[in-house]
Amino acid sequence: MDMRELIGRNVRICRLAKGLTQEQFADLSGFSQQYISSLEKGRRNPTIVTVFELANALGVSHVDLVRPDLSSASAP
Repeated sequence: MDMRELIGRNVRICRLAKGLTQEQFADLSGFSQQYISSLEKGRRNPTIVTVFELANALGVSHVDLVRPDLSSASAP
């Protein structure tokens, strides 16, 4: 799996696990809803700083966003 897709999928899994909409997560993270949407679709190539900031906003480790096994979890 492409790293962009992996990070996007893991962000989505973590966001949904927290019960957040993309808009709510955008407000928490400081990124736009459009950026979050593109990221979750694997269309963005986030920097390591961005991954760290997204993880902080989600309350997870930055490692969780690049870990392959999160992508096998069931997500709606």
